[in-house]
Amino acid sequence: MTSPDNIALLEDAAERIADISRADLQIMLRRAALLLRNSGSIAFDDDIEEALRDLSGEFGKTRNDTVRFIVREWMEKNAYLPVHDLDEDGEVSGNA
Repeated sequence: MTSPDNIALLEDAAERIADISRADLQIMLRRAALLLRNSGSIAFDDDIEEALRDLSGEFGKTRNDTVRFIVREWMEKNAYLPVHDLDEDGEVSGNA
């Protein structure tokens, strides 16, 4: 079942919610959740995936969090995002 089919089923169910069985509604909601969960995934080449797995382990983060971190760092270093400078008089967490 493709995504447009799921969308049509969910819209139809919303229109006649009292007529939809609980089991059918559960199936539709689980399919929708699965599509949403997988929608943000980016597939990379095998060598990049392996490096991401290694980095994720080192950072103690998920694969997606590691990808977000790498992209943010790259964007800050290349001036696509503002860099968050620390104020000399401000408080910092951790050790210097």
